[in-house]
Amino acid sequence: MAEENLDNVQRWTAKRRTALVLQVIRGETSAQEAARKHGLTVSEVEDWRDRFLAGAENALRSRPRDEEAAKDDEIRKLKQKVGELVLDNDILREAAKPYRPTEGRTSEE
Repeated sequence: MAEENLDNVQRWTAKRRTALVLQVIRGETSAQEAARKHGLTVSEVEDWRDRFLAGAENALRSRPRDEEAAKDDEIRKLKQKVGELVLDNDILREAAKPYRPTEGRTSEE
């Protein structure tokens, strides 16, 4: 798809996103330049690129995973990360509590 077809895009269809991502991958433009030119955020362009590359990797597998399995795998990884962060948060919260000596003890003991 030619670059002029990307100008004045009202709706970013999969075909148009693919064309833009390919321009970024080929080095014809950077994610920052593409975002600025088309009124997108850099994170949107980078997300499209990352999703494109993940899909390409899956397509080249000897046994491609279906989309549902890929989503389930991503959900599993995210849940695991959330669990780790909750545990870290609990540890930090406990460590941040002020020290209180046990009652009944005096400083002379």
